[in-house]
Amino acid sequence: MDLQTRKIHFIQEFLSCANSNMLDRFEEILEQEQEKALEKELKPITIKEYEQRIEIAIEDVRNGRAKSVRDLKEEVATWK
Repeated sequence: MDLQTRKIHFIQEFLSCANSNMLDRFEEILEQEQEKALEKELKPITIKEYEQRIEIAIEDVRNGRAKSVRDLKEEVATWK
């Protein structure tokens, strides 16, 4: 059974579940697994890398490659 079919089957079973305790446990498992996935994506950086990123950000501001909060808010308002 391929992944898509398994997902559909699981969702169908999940939707038919009337046991509140079971739903609570599914929610806990989902949250735990999402946290694990996020932790795998997060990687610590060294002080040197952090300082380099700050320098790049300062250069971006000096060279006009940054937006003010006001400009960003105005842009976001047009995304609808």
